[in-house]
Amino acid sequence: MEYNTQKNQLNMPEYGRIIQMLVERCKELPTKEERNEMAAAIIDFMGQRNPSLRDEENYKHKLWDHLYILSGYDLDVDSAYPFPTEEELSEKPNRMEYPKLQGDFKFYGKSILQLIEKAIELEPGDEKEALIEVIANNMKKSYNVYNKEHVSDDVIFRHLKELSENRLDLTGIESLDKSKIYYASTNRNNTHKSTGGRNQSGTSNNNLNKRRFNSNNKNRR
Repeated sequence: MEYNTQKNQLNMPEYGRIIQMLVERCKELPTKEERNEMAAAIIDFMGQRNPSLRDEENYKHKLWDHLYILSGYDLDVDSAYPFPTEEELSEKPNRMEYPKLQGDFKFYGKSILQLIEKAIELEPGDEKEALIEVIANNMKKSYNVYNKEHVSDDVIFRHLKELSENRLDLTGIESLDKSKIYYASTNRNNTHKSTGGRNQSGTSNNNLNKRRFNSNNKNRR
């Protein structure tokens, strides 16, 4: 008997024509008991033909779903799992929202967004103002470390306003604390360059290493 298997094979080509023919034969069996028995055998065969599914969670459930799809959503058998409908499988997933930290803001990190939301929830007062200043100072440190350059307070104020969707405003603050993280690392690099790699006593690291090497050789003799 020849079966029209082309349509369903396009959906699940990994199982091949033989399994599709078995599914069509299962649908034609006269009793439900016979169909149940053959469907269970087909499931075992499908697991052998697609062993990668065995590493997945609830792989038996997926095999029964695949069997129902191969049947064209028309198979009267008993299953331990509810069969999916064609409408459920064709339904498009919900569109995922892109994170707010994109482009110029990606280096601030999610923790800044969480602090911003916390500050928005606070009632107006000293605690809210203090938290906003902490947020702005940390934003400035992050900006300086990531971009390796000084950023003006106006830029931080603008970024904070955009990230908070105009709900946090720092226009009343004259200036922010300097970013100690960025400036400290810069000063250490400049000091190292100016001393030419010498230690505080004026002795170069190379000479110090030579003396240690000679001393070790004498002890070995």
